[in-house]
Amino acid sequence: MVDVVVLNKADEARRILRELDTVVVAFSGGVDSTLLLRLAQDSLGERCVAVTAVSASLSDRERRDAVDLAARIGARHLEIDSHELERPDYAANGPARCYHCKSELFDICFQTARNLGFSSVVYGATRDDLGEYRPGMNAAKERGVRAPLLEAGLGKAEIRALSRLFDLPTADKPALACLASRIPFGTPVSEDRLRQIELAENALHDLGFREVRVRYHGDVARIEVGAGEWDRLLDAELRRHLALRVRDAGFRFVALDMEPFRSGRLVEVQDP
Repeated sequence: MVDVVVLNKADEARRILRELDTVVVAFSGGVDSTLLLRLAQDSLGERCVAVTAVSASLSDRERRDAVDLAARIGARHLEIDSHELERPDYAANGPARCYHCKSELFDICFQTARNLGFSSVVYGATRDDLGEYRPGMNAAKERGVRAPLLEAGLGKAEIRALSRLFDLPTADKPALACLASRIPFGTPVSEDRLRQIELAENALHDLGFREVRVRYHGDVARIEVGAGEWDRLLDAELRRHLALRVRDAGFRFVALDMEPFRSGRLVEVQDP
């Protein structure tokens, strides 16, 4: 059951979208951008277009999910090649990496908007993002990208509740982050490293794990899984099979993190 306060916030997000009139939605297929796309499609119809930036930092599994979700919502959806790896500041992988990634994404979205004669670009920032380190939000602010969910005061829990109300399959989807987020700051991002991570995480997903991260540490893959799934890794045969698959992805050693997955842990480890 979604209370009236949350429903009113959803109505406010729709009002903002209608006021914008024509929008390109930066669409990853995650929980937040999927709800945003649903609200935009409901409010604007053909005056809404979803854009997914495709590069080595987006797993093929997530790309396919984005295609399926846009089709389910009934929105027009464009997949456009992204070239953030050609940006030296992105590839160098400093703490502002996400700024350079989002700069590429929003530049693509605004070029698409110009091509279509659309007025605005929107993305799925939420109220909860305000309390986190999000350099990508600076890229949005500089370019005038709007965040209707944030502007309407919607937080993560409310977005999941609305997603359930609208029967969106993302309602209980684990949090997403691009594959580059698995690489510690200061270790350059490369297509080969992103591919290694993707293959290793595919091995975990193929075994039925939902919330996973494979952290890149050179020859070592450090595996994190959700708290509710950790006990499955006590099975020796499953661990053996998983280790083989992760080594096949290009790692020499496979380590299991003794703590369950929690978003932002890699950044916490690097803090002085």
